[in-house]
Amino acid sequence: MGATPPKPNTTTVTSPLDLRKFVNQNSYFGFSASTGVGAAQLNCVLRWNLTVEYYHDVNWVKIGLIAGIPTAVLLPTSVVLVYYFRKRWLLRQSDRKMSGKVKSMPGMPRVYQYRDLQKATNNFDKAMKLGQGGYGVVYKGKLANQKDLEAAVDQDLVVAMKMFSRESLKGQDDFFQELTIINQLRHKNLVPLLGWCHNHGKLLLVYDYMSNGSLDKHLFNDANSKPLSWNLRSKIISGVASALYYLNNHYNKRVVHRDIKASNIMLDAELNAKLGDFGFARTLDNEKTSYTEAGGVPGTIGYMAPEYLFTGKATEQSDAYAFGAVLLEVVCGRRPGTQIGTYPLLVDWVWSLHPEGHLLEAVDSKLGEYFVAEEAQRFLLMDLACSHPTASERPKTQEIFHMLSGSMPLPRVPLFKPPYLLAPMPMLEEDIIPAITPDTTFFTAVGSDSHIEIV
Repeated sequence: MGATPPKPNTTTVTSPLDLRKFVNQNSYFGFSASTGVGAAQLNCVLRWNLTVEYYHDVNWVKIGLIAGIPTAVLLPTSVVLVYYFRKRWLLRQSDRKMSGKVKSMPGMPRVYQYRDLQKATNNFDKAMKLGQGGYGVVYKGKLANQKDLEAAVDQDLVVAMKMFSRESLKGQDDFFQELTIINQLRHKNLVPLLGWCHNHGKLLLVYDYMSNGSLDKHLFNDANSKPLSWNLRSKIISGVASALYYLNNHYNKRVVHRDIKASNIMLDAELNAKLGDFGFARTLDNEKTSYTEAGGVPGTIGYMAPEYLFTGKATEQSDAYAFGAVLLEVVCGRRPGTQIGTYPLLVDWVWSLHPEGHLLEAVDSKLGEYFVAEEAQRFLLMDLACSHPTASERPKTQEIFHMLSGSMPLPRVPLFKPPYLLAPMPMLEEDIIPAITPDTTFFTAVGSDSHIEIV
């Protein structure tokens, strides 16, 4: 036989064919040929190839579900995981930065572990909550097996811990500011700082626990409890004055508290007054007389001096004004914002009693006759002096301290409440009325009895 002829370059017959329509799953293939009647021909199959391709029907809905469901689940999960790990990384960086700042400060108090504080408060249970303010929540906690240096034994330690509510950079600034100030303060009438914690983005300060709570609680919230005796009230007033005198004069950087009020005055087991909550406190440079808060005017209405509301500048005189408000509520047993008759504020009512010599009518009625009249008279006159609308006319905290001790006479108190005068205000050129001469000075005077005077 000769050589096998090559495969043709072109297909002689081609036709698409769906074999599923004509053959079974298992079938035989063969070849047949025909030349017609009366003829004969030899046919030989030299080579053949059979390729069968079978495609299932494409269900795009199923394909979309199979591919889309994992994608829909994995994509948000991936985003959450990325956010979570990035946040943890940022918190760790923040923790390291804050810890580095605080640890570099000389004489720093103890550093507490977050898990220990969490355990001490039963995971910061609401039942352990002592109070809440603009800067955070205060919890009561019990730290187990703490070293008592005096007793030389390990015992449980009850503490109050303040958790800052803001975890932003501003919150960290508040934390660092408070920690910086309190760490360097040492006075028997200030709430002592025991330690601090900065972990997992949480900012906490740990204080000695004051078992008798706040002065506010004893004056106003416990209706069924026995009212504070006059001797205790006098003791509390002297303690707060001593703490304020120390802050404004003895501490080397001079501190203005800026939020002196009954709820920030704590009482220990012996009912000694201790001034606390330094979230608003700021130091004053020796060459300056005020500190301007860029983010607004912090404080509590009723305790804020009038010039502080207008200028946003806290001074020793604005702390003296707040002390006067505390002095008033301790003696009178009423809140500074109490309206009495036509008088919108408690201090206005007390001013109205002064011209007729009836100041003692303002003494807390719950005391009955059990108070020292001469001392009460002195306290109320000191309050009016501290409440003078003009800052420069108020006694300084050093003078307040000596007046309370009796080593300095009381200042002269006017019979009627003076009006509050704003300092001259610079005018813009477009605001000047042509009929007014350029050398005119503008003042605004606000009187005590809802009348306005222009000077």
